[in-house]
Amino acid sequence: MEYKTKITIPEDIVLSLRISDEDIVKDMKQTLAVKYYKERKLSLGQCAELAEMPKEDFIKLLSSNEISIFNFEDDEELLEDIRNA
Repeated sequence: MEYKTKITIPEDIVLSLRISDEDIVKDMKQTLAVKYYKERKLSLGQCAELAEMPKEDFIKLLSSNEISIFNFEDDEELLEDIRNA
């Protein structure tokens, strides 16, 4: 199931961007996915789905935004994860 909504963007902004409506929507989805991942509101898989990208490509997008997929609260959590690997 999909949820559809409508947003309004001033025409002068769309014209200034000089990109297609589809590219604007794509950029918005990717930006939201990065934001929600960074805020830990959605999982990596959910964010990749929102961005309409394979997980590997979404991880690269996160990296280009200097966001790591490795989030450890402290050194002990990192060491525990390494022991469990």
